Amino acid sequence: QVQLVESGGGLVQAGGSLRLSCAASGRTISSYYMGWFRQAPEKEREFAAAISRSGGDTYYADSVKGRFTISRDNAKNMVYLQMNSLKPEDTAGYSCAATGRTRFTTDLIYYGYWGQGTQVTVSS
Repeated sequence: QVQLVESGGGLVQAGGSLRLSCAASGRTISSYYMGWFRQAPEKEREFAAAISRSGGDTYYADSVKGRFTISRDNAKNMVYLQMNSLKPEDTAGYSCAATGRTRFTTDLIYYGYWGQGTQVTVSS
């Protein structure tokens, strides 16, 4: 079992930055692909970013590419999402998730472990 706890959300003006953190416990995350997903009010949860087990490969949704950066520190059992140039449409609850799949996927059904999420609100 992997427990995930996100932090770092908050209220920020458009153009600002936030750094989300995801602390894992229970098992080392080094054997998991890790992802960040987000869900805006009245919308379905969507993929934002993912990172391979070693951290050598990263993947982004087109909507965040060039503005968000996912990273991980396996020694600390941590995953991060640096969000720059934030837009009002980035407003959502952001959740960290882990998948035991051995290759990248955006499909949330393959992510077996989820945190409870942290809210990000971007004002215009």
